[in-house]
Amino acid sequence: MKMKTSALALMAAMMLAGCTAQSAHQAKNDAHVQKPAAAETAVNVQKRDLASGLYEMALSPKGDALYVASAEGFKDVQGGMIYKLDPTSLKTLGATHTDLKNFGMVISEDGKTVYVTNSLDGGVSAVDTASGKVLNRVLFPERNKEGFPFGAREILLHNGLLYIGAVGDPALVWVVDATTMKLKTRIKNAGKWVTGLHWSEQTQRIYVANGGGEILVVNPRNNRIEQRWQPLGDQPALLLNIAEDKETDRLFVTDNSKAKTTLVLDIHTGSIIKALPGDALAVKLNPTRHEIYLTQRESGKLLSLDATSYAVKKSWDLKPHPNSLLLSADGQTLYVTVKQSFNKDHSTNGPDSLVRIPLNQ
Repeated sequence: MKMKTSALALMAAMMLAGCTAQSAHQAKNDAHVQKPAAAETAVNVQKRDLASGLYEMALSPKGDALYVASAEGFKDVQGGMIYKLDPTSLKTLGATHTDLKNFGMVISEDGKTVYVTNSLDGGVSAVDTASGKVLNRVLFPERNKEGFPFGAREILLHNGLLYIGAVGDPALVWVVDATTMKLKTRIKNAGKWVTGLHWSEQTQRIYVANGGGEILVVNPRNNRIEQRWQPLGDQPALLLNIAEDKETDRLFVTDNSKAKTTLVLDIHTGSIIKALPGDALAVKLNPTRHEIYLTQRESGKLLSLDATSYAVKKSWDLKPHPNSLLLSADGQTLYVTVKQSFNKDHSTNGPDSLVRIPLNQ
């Protein structure tokens, strides 16, 4: 139990968790001089204390339901929950009790199915949004040297396939048929701990972040790794989450662990355009408002940056630990899960929260 709890804590902390040496050194120097100051900004923020173990979210295509993945408690609590909320009032519309704990989440284009990663058990579940029932599930056989499953962290739905990043060493990406929930193939040799996944419509490639400081460029037509970028060179980095500005060919990649930065990369070459200082966990690009959003787990803040100048426009105090981000389709509402700190026994002192921020106020 002690070993499994330790693995569980690692998963929880990570969840939601190419260039020359000279370029990496320059990026590090830039990070120390680019420190914009911004006052705390009061806005009409809605907050609901919901449950323990909140992680990723998904909005229905019609925008009438907000789904939240929950692992629930990590001490003496079995299973998890999927909450269905009103996206405006945050009131509960429904709830699904699951036998496994839930972390990453994505919803189908028709809104009929949500897919959740069951990180501690190395699997993915498909859940019917109408009935709340678990329809199907796949559990992967990979195990680490202690005998525990590779963690299934981030999940991406593309062209009828689910891409699931494995937190293992060496890591891989599982490719699963979203209809049958059958494992189709594995993208191997993915470095240490696959953490982030992003599909670019512009380049027709999937970008994979890992704990070894790499970005892998994958062709989904044959599921082969075409390029491996290591933007910071030999500098230790645990790259996490990815966002894209397709209008300017930029990728934004966060690191809240080792490099403590948000890298701005050229989407075609992986070269560093800018390095933004500070711990950053989740990242979202809002093309409607031309803004970048970052959660800072350590400082307990959510930042809104101008997407051109990178200057901080607004800052929200969301202590203890803002975690995952979700943006509405119209770009005018931002949702944030806010986590409690873990005690030594992996319990918390209260429920995690869900925050709704109207961006046009």
